[in-house]
Amino acid sequence: MTKISYDEFTEQVKACRVCRGRHFSHEPRPVFLAEPSARVMIVGQAPGRRVHETGLPFNDVSGDNLREWMGVSREQFYDPATFAIIPTALCFPGTEKGKGDLPPPAVCAPTWHPGFLTYIKPELTLLVGAYAQAYYLQQKQPVSRVVAEWRAHLKQGHFPLPHPSPRNRKWLGDRPWFFEECIPALRDMVRPYLPEIP
Repeated sequence: MTKISYDEFTEQVKACRVCRGRHFSHEPRPVFLAEPSARVMIVGQAPGRRVHETGLPFNDVSGDNLREWMGVSREQFYDPATFAIIPTALCFPGTEKGKGDLPPPAVCAPTWHPGFLTYIKPELTLLVGAYAQAYYLQQKQPVSRVVAEWRAHLKQGHFPLPHPSPRNRKWLGDRPWFFEECIPALRDMVRPYLPEIP
């Protein structure tokens, strides 16, 4: 079987409507940003409403926090030749009244992530939140435990992170070691992949 071009593959992804009427009633809008040259992949949860509306991943407060953690500018973050940003579920899953966003549909990651990984060969993958960690590590462990064991996961090129949502302020406040140990290490690991400034 002949491998299609990356552009052809991404057109298939953008046209995906697997979850329409099955997991949510609104019109799907797959959101990702990636080029095959990217060597750092960022795997989040799923687009929120603002990301769904703008079509730009992590275009919200969570994204501001993640960029701060990584020590990168907005311009650097949105360079698809540097960072491949591919959420566990590519579309906004909708909201449940009083409970925030719904979980990402489980069908999405196994449908599209293996395809992305035939074109993109990340050397470092940031696993942002429980859903990304469960899929890529093939285990369901509390985020606290996975992130606390971040050094062990580096052997496979994975750097687990909590979700940078403002909702996690207490989680972060209760774990000063995250800022003392993880953030400096994260910035050190990301820095070599950033293009040199002329």
